Amino acid sequence: MNRLGPLTPARAALISLLWIPAANADDLTVDVVGLKNNKGDVHIALFDKPDHFPYHEGVRTEEEVSISKMQARAIFHDLKPGKYAIAVYHDENGNDEFDQGFLGIPLEDYGFSNGARAFLGPPSFEEADIILPKNGTTTVIDLGN
Repeated sequence: MNRLGPLTPARAALISLLWIPAANADDLTVDVVGLKNNKGDVHIALFDKPDHFPYHEGVRTEEEVSISKMQARAIFHDLKPGKYAIAVYHDENGNDEFDQGFLGIPLEDYGFSNGARAFLGPPSFEEADIILPKNGTTTVIDLGN
């Protein structure tokens, strides 16, 4: 017997839970290509739940990245393997807003992971979802299409 008392089944179960390694956390690299110029920056929003995708209140995290050679890259670190979706827009005028005109028609280029397309509204999370495996991955979003 140790100083903490006998090893009961409940205590053994608790100890075994403490020794289970956590699921691997890895990186998701997002490459944005097809930008029409190097003006402004690119906003890349990461979502891990279908609720409110692709709206701001559903964002898990967002990166604002600079443009070089009409491309941009963000790396989201230490994510758990699973499903994610990404929404991107080219903030050409640098006002930190996704500019829209009459009837909500976008004035700036935008895109979604998995090549998902907007048609009379944004795509669903399921249309845009990508799988992040244990070893991480890179996904490309082409705003030129």
